[in-house]
Amino acid sequence: MSAESGISITTNIPQRMDRLPWARWHWRVVVALGITWLLDGLEVSIVAALGPMLTHPDALHLTQSEVGLTASAYLAGSVVGALVFSYLTDRQGRKKWFMITLALYLTATVLTALSWDLTSFMFFRFLTGAGIGGEYAAINSAIDELIPAQSRGHTDLAINGTWWLGSAAGALLTLLLLNPAIFPESIGWRLCFVFGAVLGVAIIIVRRVIPESPRWLMTHGRVHDAEAIVSQIERDVAYDQGTSLAAPQGTITVHTRPHATIATVARELFQSYPRRTVLGIGLMVTQSFMYNAVSFTYPLLLTKYYGVLSSTIGLYILPFALGNFLGPLLLGRLFDTVGRKPMISLTYGLAGLLLGFAGYLFWIGSLTLTQHMMLWSLIFFFASAGASAAYLTVSEIFPMEIRAMAIAFFFIVAQGAGVAAPWLYGKLIETSMTSVFYGYLLGGGMMLLGAAIELWLGINAEGQSLEQLAAPLSSRPSPRHPTQSA
Repeated sequence: MSAESGISITTNIPQRMDRLPWARWHWRVVVALGITWLLDGLEVSIVAALGPMLTHPDALHLTQSEVGLTASAYLAGSVVGALVFSYLTDRQGRKKWFMITLALYLTATVLTALSWDLTSFMFFRFLTGAGIGGEYAAINSAIDELIPAQSRGHTDLAINGTWWLGSAAGALLTLLLLNPAIFPESIGWRLCFVFGAVLGVAIIIVRRVIPESPRWLMTHGRVHDAEAIVSQIERDVAYDQGTSLAAPQGTITVHTRPHATIATVARELFQSYPRRTVLGIGLMVTQSFMYNAVSFTYPLLLTKYYGVLSSTIGLYILPFALGNFLGPLLLGRLFDTVGRKPMISLTYGLAGLLLGFAGYLFWIGSLTLTQHMMLWSLIFFFASAGASAAYLTVSEIFPMEIRAMAIAFFFIVAQGAGVAAPWLYGKLIETSMTSVFYGYLLGGGMMLLGAAIELWLGINAEGQSLEQLAAPLSSRPSPRHPTQSA
């Protein structure tokens, strides 16, 4: 069916995708697309670890609050990138834009290595953030649409957890490149960004083999193209499994319709799904503020209050990253079995309580460096699983045609709420231990608020197809196309 024909057609493309057993083809999707989170983790870890280094005269000679300001520039760029590229992703397809946004990230990362002052560094960090922000919308849309319903939850959480593998890789990298005995301070921090760009180039090659989302093609009138892609996927999976596939159950009827616009997104979010919109805002804002505040300023606290050397910061990021990675990995399947609602509220709540407790112990001076790091690892073991599930939630509960823009909306709201957090916490760390305690209380309270919102409005999305959770706009009958979906 062509996009211009105006003909309704009944298809079983979603059912065919959801009934597929897990195979090597799905692993290729996970590796090629999930690398986005790893790249972002690498970026944030490198910049956080070299933050103290950037204050040295032989580097950029920034103040601690200016280091926090550069982190805010990165977050601001991610907001703009998510807004612009999500619109293009929903309009022109997932594959085109997850290639372009990765290319933008690579270019901006190389330019960051060439920065000469605060202004240039902030500008290039802004562009890098724009690439990553665009990646979020395009990648999360594609992953949800390509992964079977029964595996979507824990797969998404595991992929999101790879952010912390990138963080660990960045930490290890800084141990080498930020060691003044190996590389001069004026060069080592620049090489950190070059390494990130090299990794991204390798991923472009892998990502080229991932097809366009059949679900996106289906809802944009290109059903024949979608059928061809699904047939090839089925052949690959059947060959890998060495057996024939089970017959799909059910169909859906779609109609051609104009492209979704910003007005369409606003109508769906605030008129068709207002409770889900409040849920998404609540989950994303609360976790974003806490994460942006703590993650970006973690090394500053270590150097100021525990006397950790700037060149060894990477060692102390490793246990923090490990806790964050293991949370989604080990708890992820429970979000598909126990359920989204109880697990999200539990992980948010535990993270909030533990963060407030850690802040109190730090304030009264009863924490050693080792104890503080162990507490942080435990806190973010739960927080990481909950935050990953927040991204999963906003990517699966809205109609197909506006998925990327919906993800971008919540990402923008979250980053907008958290964009000043690194600067704020940088100022708190500069001030006193009491100020740091108040900051921890604020972050913990935000997570408890997120837990309460999930208990109130949470969606039991486990095991349900995307079309069951939110019917595609193209499946809705109109006066010209009265056919109901099967």
